[in-house]
Amino acid sequence: MARYIGAKCRLSRREKTDLQLKSNTRSLESKCKFASPPGMHGQRHSRLTDYGVQLRMKQLIKRYYGVLEKQFHNCYKEADRKRGSTGDNLLQLLEARLDNVVYRLGFAVTRSEARQLVSHRSILLNGKIVTISSCLVKPNDVIEVRESSKKQARILSAVKAASDNLPEWLSLDINKMSGILKRYPEMGELPPEFKVHQ
Repeated sequence: MARYIGAKCRLSRREKTDLQLKSNTRSLESKCKFASPPGMHGQRHSRLTDYGVQLRMKQLIKRYYGVLEKQFHNCYKEADRKRGSTGDNLLQLLEARLDNVVYRLGFAVTRSEARQLVSHRSILLNGKIVTISSCLVKPNDVIEVRESSKKQARILSAVKAASDNLPEWLSLDINKMSGILKRYPEMGELPPEFKVHQ
């Protein structure tokens, strides 16, 4: 599967918001010139057209969840087929991806690390090893860390740091290192980065 391997701070600077692509051990402002967009002409401020605003929002969502154009397009087609608001359905599908749920449960510090845990066979979905990070998690599915991976220092430190920020649509048992997707998130519960652009 293709993935972006370039500079991560550049993406956050382009979207003018912290996309949580790096661990939060240091503030993003101390890591890069966050105040200005990347590139030689980053200081220039051009007014966006309506299309430009929509494009920036699409790019922000793609970069936030770590998906590329083809995956995003497939998610959009699936969201369009479902009943209800296509935008709400799209964000629910992206939130229900296995790598995102692993990140939200606090088993990883970033989504890219969560994707690595999945591909390295460290995550079980309903008791079975799943290595496809784009796999969709359904309500009442159980996501847990594999027994042989529970002692990994990076997982232990990530769980301790993230246990206070658990979303309401998830439940977590820290001792068993397992969690359940109770339901799909509603629009009001989605990340503040998206609310700003609504």
